Amino acid sequence: MNITKIREGLYGIGGGIATKNLVPRVKVYNERIVKQGEVEYRIWNPFRSKLAAALKNGLKTFPFTENTKVLYLGASTGTTVSHLSDIIVNGEIYAVEISHQAMRSLLRVAEQRENIIPIHGDARKPQEYEEVGKVDVIYQDVAQPDQDEILIANARMFLKKDGIAMIAIKSQSIDVTLKPKEVFDRVIKKLEQHFEVLEKIKLEPFDKDHLFAVLRFKG
Repeated sequence: MNITKIREGLYGIGGGIATKNLVPRVKVYNERIVKQGEVEYRIWNPFRSKLAAALKNGLKTFPFTENTKVLYLGASTGTTVSHLSDIIVNGEIYAVEISHQAMRSLLRVAEQRENIIPIHGDARKPQEYEEVGKVDVIYQDVAQPDQDEILIANARMFLKKDGIAMIAIKSQSIDVTLKPKEVFDRVIKKLEQHFEVLEKIKLEPFDKDHLFAVLRFKG
């Protein structure tokens, strides 16, 4: 099978996107593995990861390199975190998750990947994990009505000036009485007070009523 390098850490395989497996012979979420010699590539499922969905839908900004320091809010069981771990081989991913059940799965992933630092905490209370310090990127996938405020608070505490924030805006978690576009417009308007908007990408057909926004922090 033909494997092409798309950009640092990302590979194209048969129309899909993949990352080089940091932990050979180990799957995280029963993803498909493609081998080329001694190297394993993990196919990144866009129906399981909003970042992969954004990439499939044309995302241009990809701030992750082998040395990036990331604060990941809403890490869940570690699907997207694990693919970032494949890319950020020498960096750090501080993965915050509030659910006890999801945290158990995330801990199992982190046990085999030293660049993932799991934090059982509430993204609404960034002071609880202030030891994280300044980061290059904040990635947020939190299904809460105040997800914009959560991002702003964490950016103020952790994100470097001109650092990149990525947020999956979930209209149904914010206001089910409004049309998704109305919710997205309201949230973006609020975020624009603190960030420069670089990209806005809808995630259909992979995720309904979601807008993926890429932002640069004004500091």
